[in-house]
Amino acid sequence: MDDRELRIRETLRGDMPAFARTCLKIRAKDGAIIPLELNATQRKIHGELEAQRERTGRVRALILKARQPGCSTYVEARFFHATTHRRGLRAFILTHEDKATDNLFEMVDRYYQHTPMLVRPHLGASNAKELIFDLLDSGYQVATARTKGTGRSSTIQLFHGSEVAFWANSETHVSGALQAVAGAEGTEVVLESTANGKAGLFYRYCMAAMRGQGEFILIFIPWFEAEDYASDPPTDWKAPRAWREYQGLHALTDAQLYWSYTKNVSLATAISGDPDAGPCWKFRQEYPATAAEAFQVGSDTPFIPMAHVEAARKALVPGVGPLILGVDPARGGGDRTAIIDRRGRALGTVVYDVLDWPDTMRVAAHVAELIRKHQPDAVNIDVTGVGAGVYDRLVEYGFERVARAVTFGGGADDPERYMNKRAEMWDRLREWLSVPDRLTVSIPDEDALDADLTAAVWKSPDVLSGCTFQNERLRLEAKDSIIKRLGFSPDLGDAAALTFAFPSSHVLPERGPRVRVVSEFDPLQ
Repeated sequence: MDDRELRIRETLRGDMPAFARTCLKIRAKDGAIIPLELNATQRKIHGELEAQRERTGRVRALILKARQPGCSTYVEARFFHATTHRRGLRAFILTHEDKATDNLFEMVDRYYQHTPMLVRPHLGASNAKELIFDLLDSGYQVATARTKGTGRSSTIQLFHGSEVAFWANSETHVSGALQAVAGAEGTEVVLESTANGKAGLFYRYCMAAMRGQGEFILIFIPWFEAEDYASDPPTDWKAPRAWREYQGLHALTDAQLYWSYTKNVSLATAISGDPDAGPCWKFRQEYPATAAEAFQVGSDTPFIPMAHVEAARKALVPGVGPLILGVDPARGGGDRTAIIDRRGRALGTVVYDVLDWPDTMRVAAHVAELIRKHQPDAVNIDVTGVGAGVYDRLVEYGFERVARAVTFGGGADDPERYMNKRAEMWDRLREWLSVPDRLTVSIPDEDALDADLTAAVWKSPDVLSGCTFQNERLRLEAKDSIIKRLGFSPDLGDAAALTFAFPSSHVLPERGPRVRVVSEFDPLQ
């Protein structure tokens, strides 16, 4: 091997996209065998994984995606590059069904067969699902997530779980794989899938990653980032109003809009929906625009409509009016303290804190510092449980003028309409997000907040403890029910609802409200 060849090998060793473009071949949709030039989605994933590897020395990632954006193609190429350039690496790929297993192994075998001899490793063994590069002591194996013990006895450095949300025995497979993958530097675990409802291991992992819990990062791939999802509309086609609004929310091109409209027609028809009314739940599940809507299922009717939350995420509205903080205290250990502000029609522009602290006195000290720094007009604190201690300490600090105790289970201001204070606050939040077309409100463009705001759902045969009316009074779905159903507590949603605990006219007069005072609740204040 001459100096030029050595330089080529060294360059390709350190540049996976160049290796893919130069050495790997894929089968295009028209059947042609072409070089693997990373598309926009694959470049995004590569950048996220490389950034995590630089930060932590290893990769732990979840990829939540629409259908067929090329995620598996990228991960197989990434692992093929690693196992053919480094010694002692074993890659293990686990799929949800035999057909997928066959397809992925065929893809890897094609990579190998078309790799130039200059960089192709010696193949010591090969069978229907395994390649062993004997001189490197590395290998590549693909299997189906059927038998509970699959992969458990192996020593793995690189693990790819494909369509994890559709695995049988996902708990056993993932726990076994994570035990098999050493925690050493250079190891990688990538779990990718389309969504399959608000349940299961993949859903819980994604929700935890949204909240910054655990070691996994979440990479979300909205459908409109896929280059193939576009088709030119007929010259005489005019998009229905709901679709024009959808286009504006996500800055879609006309070709992307027409593609999504035509794809939605077949999905909406199949579930007896109106194609002109905007994306149906089935389209949003299979081709999500946000991570939160990916997990929507047909039986779920969120108490706060997802479309209203989505619109508020994209809006930019200046905060005008009294500054109100909502504080939902907790004792840590996964049960988080959430703090968020609202000023008129803008939520979360000043404070957006999620704290996993076990010491409630530390929480109280933090809230006190926020009061000193931002001078809020009111700080509404849930005093149910541990929150009482936080409120008492703030009063002890001398903040009794702005600190206001709120009991979620206490009486509502309008007891004829609401079962308790929590239902009233959440309904005020819902009204605020459901403003008329001529007005807008804004919230942080955060998936975790989105998931919390849409966590409570109306009661249905599948949701036995959802929101409902009793004697014409609204009863919100219990927090324990949400935790049991979804695996997380909507802490940020509760904090946002707390900013609506009292009408604007209840702001203490010595500070003076900065907007018109109303005698009844005004959802825009």
